[in-house]
Amino acid sequence: MLRSPAEVAQGLLAGDIAAGARAIRWLDDRDRRGAEVLAAIYPHTGRAQVVGVTGPPGAGKSTLTDALVAEWRRRGQRVGVIAVDPSSPFTGGAILGDRVRMSRHALDPGVFIRSLGTRGQAGGLSRSTQDACLIFDAMGYDIVLVETVGVGQDEIDVVNLAHTTVIVAVPGLGDEIQAVKAGLMEAGDIFVVNKADRDGHDATQRQMELMLHLRAQAVGDLRWDVPLLRAVASRGEGAAAIVDAIAAHRSFLDQEGDFASRSHLRAREQVLSLVRDALASRALDLSGEAILQQVESRRLDPYAAADRIVALSEKSAAA
Repeated sequence: MLRSPAEVAQGLLAGDIAAGARAIRWLDDRDRRGAEVLAAIYPHTGRAQVVGVTGPPGAGKSTLTDALVAEWRRRGQRVGVIAVDPSSPFTGGAILGDRVRMSRHALDPGVFIRSLGTRGQAGGLSRSTQDACLIFDAMGYDIVLVETVGVGQDEIDVVNLAHTTVIVAVPGLGDEIQAVKAGLMEAGDIFVVNKADRDGHDATQRQMELMLHLRAQAVGDLRWDVPLLRAVASRGEGAAAIVDAIAAHRSFLDQEGDFASRSHLRAREQVLSLVRDALASRALDLSGEAILQQVESRRLDPYAAADRIVALSEKSAAA
């Protein structure tokens, strides 16, 4: 049985799924052993292409993910999947709905599927998604696919996480463009209209084409020609074209030097996120809870409270 962080790190570098699962659990639980594992395997990361799949609820993201995994496996590529599910209100863990839809890959040694609960985190991702990506990367998976929970217009953390972001829309949700506009329309690398056998597909396709045309005009000369693809994921239709587009985007990123720059941005964002969490936790430990109680009782306003907590932190650091 794997017990120490060193043993777990050695096991996951050898591709052992049990070691990878344990490391992700430690990191998700904020167990100090997880950080020790990450320190040991970090030099072995930076090779996998992280692909984000996001879009509004009901777009069929899980079914599409299942079809994409099947296509990658037909091409001999190993795939790690992080399915971010809503957290259980009772245990805080992932509800596992997405994982159930991908059950046909459960016994495939070339596929590692891990569900993570959001634990109240906004942005469509779990707080440990970045950590899990690094674990899969170190284990030698060619593709790390991150499927977010159904997101709104400003919940686009996946754009900062992924090398390639796939935006999924679907006919029949009312104002389809309203569901995916804002940051997603500006930041997506590949767009897919899923459930293309439904009534209303043509109208949705035209709306998306118009939005992408306006985006191109606003941004100017785009180096990457954003594809708009169709799919019927429940029948596996369109998966091959989407995988081709993802591979083409990886080649484009490599040629332009953007693959490394996106990896650097992701690493930077993770460090800053950890620093923010650590500073906030430390500040609250320094009588911050008492100050929050004053805000709750309306004896102190939020801005003044924040200033006091920062002042306490600075005083402690100077001591």
